[in-house]
Amino acid sequence: MTTLGNDYLQYSKRSYGMDHDRYEWSMLQNRKAITWPKGKKIALWVNVGLQFFPLNQKGIPFKVPGGMTKPYPDLRHFSLRDYGNRVGIYRLLKAFDTFNITPTFAMNTRLAERTPYLTATIKERNNEIICHGYDMDKLHYGGQNIEEEKDLVKRALDGLRKLTEQEIKGWVSPAKNESENTPDILAANGITYFCDWANDDLPYNFKTSKGDLSAMPLTTELDDYYIILNNLHSAESWAEQVDDAFEFLLHESKTSGGRILSLNIHPWVLGQPHRIQYLEKVLDKLGSHEEVWSASASEILSTWKTQQ
Repeated sequence: MTTLGNDYLQYSKRSYGMDHDRYEWSMLQNRKAITWPKGKKIALWVNVGLQFFPLNQKGIPFKVPGGMTKPYPDLRHFSLRDYGNRVGIYRLLKAFDTFNITPTFAMNTRLAERTPYLTATIKERNNEIICHGYDMDKLHYGGQNIEEEKDLVKRALDGLRKLTEQEIKGWVSPAKNESENTPDILAANGITYFCDWANDDLPYNFKTSKGDLSAMPLTTELDDYYIILNNLHSAESWAEQVDDAFEFLLHESKTSGGRILSLNIHPWVLGQPHRIQYLEKVLDKLGSHEEVWSASASEILSTWKTQQ
């Protein structure tokens, strides 16, 4: 039997609250209260995932949630994802305009390349676009060759910036999966905020070797795919859970300062004819509520930054 040395449990970055130095440890209740424009209590961030799932996915290092599940060619699931970008998205856009909602679009660069009609539609709206990686089979993961990942990030960002003619300052990784190098590579490529870490209700500063990023709190718990297709709840249940979250955050905000309600949704999920009514129900309430400020991810982040 080998005896462990005294240095086995020694770790240079061990500290109170966590074992890394990416950001300062702090509890939400101890931070300065945030005030949204016009005294609103809730900042509503509706993030729309515009995604391309390759039919011949490689699944390295794992099959991405929402990807193909049957033997090649899995046309059943491939065409359903395509439905969202051909049909479902237009139902979402109509709902946003009807209920006065400001969406943010997280777009795969490969989708922007493949569907110029959709890219043109999103561009014409002048809503914020953030990069959702190259496609849903190009994952960022621990142990990935750093030069491979650098090329992948640059390819995704350069391509999307050119096609959309937007600056593209935000990022959410496919499957929200990262390597140990992803934040540093993002910062080196002009990204100022990313949405992969779901460990807070407000933004926070995130340290990299290329300067600070801001981590934006895009919750997974209210993601339509996660609730409806992963947890196997109904669309009606999704709407109820969003409403529960809103009411709780609104109550909390009255004593603790402004909160963010982030909804990550997908046109191939909620854009279905049997589900769209539940999205409309949610947006109707939120869009008309006197305490809700509907804004892009960048607008929310900018307001938060001015109060730090």
